[in-house]
Amino acid sequence: MGAAGFDWLEQRPAGLYCRPADLYIDPSRPVARAAITHGHSDHARPGHGAVLATAETHAIMSVRYPDDRPRREALRIGEAVDIGDVRLSMAPAGHVLGSAQVSLEHKGRRVVISGDYKRGRDPTAAAFEPQRCDLFVTEATFALPVFRHPPPEGEVAKLLRSMALFPERTHLLGAYGLGKCQRMLALIREAGFTDPIYLHGALIALTDLYRRHGFDFGDVRPVAGANASELAGALILAPPSAAAAQWSRKLGDLRVAVASGWMRVRARARQRGAELPLVVSDHADWDELLLTCRETEAEEVWITHGREDALAHALRLSGQNARPLSLAGRDDDGE
Repeated sequence: MGAAGFDWLEQRPAGLYCRPADLYIDPSRPVARAAITHGHSDHARPGHGAVLATAETHAIMSVRYPDDRPRREALRIGEAVDIGDVRLSMAPAGHVLGSAQVSLEHKGRRVVISGDYKRGRDPTAAAFEPQRCDLFVTEATFALPVFRHPPPEGEVAKLLRSMALFPERTHLLGAYGLGKCQRMLALIREAGFTDPIYLHGALIALTDLYRRHGFDFGDVRPVAGANASELAGALILAPPSAAAAQWSRKLGDLRVAVASGWMRVRARARQRGAELPLVVSDHADWDELLLTCRETEAEEVWITHGREDALAHALRLSGQNARPLSLAGRDDDGE
């Protein structure tokens, strides 16, 4: 699969495999040893013999898979470890807490595997740092020109304006449980909103984990047990699917918002029942993908999942060799 100089990195049924280190990166099935870029379940799965990741990603995996018992190897950002003839290190990916790009150096060649990443500001994740390399392996979730994400602060302002315009209506904000929920909490507090915020039970464990890592989200309460008078006009965060669930019908007059990069697409917003679509993404948009690939100065780019063909075509036009990998087991909807 690889170009000259990269034949030690292979695409196998379980995913990308580094042969001289006997190591998979974000494998889609249990393997003997895995390096994990971040804690989302389409990248971090249980059942591996050994897992190398940041301490934060290990903590997230422990919350998500409490019965999983791999041998855990924690690596700090910027720290390098030699595995056979391969030097492995990690750099910030900006996606969620603990997310990292994986760098592999072997025989004078450097490969950087991005995992999922974003370039936009996030108070709850270390900012992405471009890495110069010979081969860059990138995601392409939003690799179409239609996807250009606005500043998230403006989207939060839309939410707060809506709450001011409709003070009698409960606002239900759909947000993915790892990363998006905590980012929205932080941005909403930064915008000056100080009232209690209520959380669906599915969001509590990971939000508590973020708090243990030093993030202060103010007065956050479980929605379970709150009475109707407390919730009238309040803000509730829940998984994006919750608006259609039976429990939400008990919340009274709801105004449903959803925070996702997919809210750029009207059909997706209608599908989610979003009266107030908020374009807030934890992935790089079209311009950011092109910028990042250019900043790496990589002679070759491999594209793991998303709109691979569109990105590969654009990169070839700009002079970079690029090819889609179409890795199995990646989830674009968990955004």
